[in-house]
Amino acid sequence: MISKGIRGAITVDDNSEVAVKNAVSELLGALIEKNNIKKEFISHVIFTLTPDINAAFPAKFARIDFGWDDVAMMCYNELNVPNSLAKCLRVLIVINCDENFAPQFVYLNGAKDLRAI
Repeated sequence: MISKGIRGAITVDDNSEVAVKNAVSELLGALIEKNNIKKEFISHVIFTLTPDINAAFPAKFARIDFGWDDVAMMCYNELNVPNSLAKCLRVLIVINCDENFAPQFVYLNGAKDLRAI
């Protein structure tokens, strides 16, 4: 087995706990479905948020809503680059997998623009 990262991002409607929760749920749900992610194969998860989102920790909702209570997770502020995408939540899920696994990245809502950069 080796480790590979699965990236994803979504824009958040507003800086509220409910909006962060909804964004985490939508993004992780899509990543899990598209990559057939099983909790037991997750090594760790890194969340980043742009500076305009600070209402809640995304890892809280991964623990509560997805049962990832024993998965190592960290939340960080994204680098504040001028003219970059606002209200964006990003995630990197690192999993232990077979060498031939091909990660499928997911970019939702306004974060679809990140694929053009």
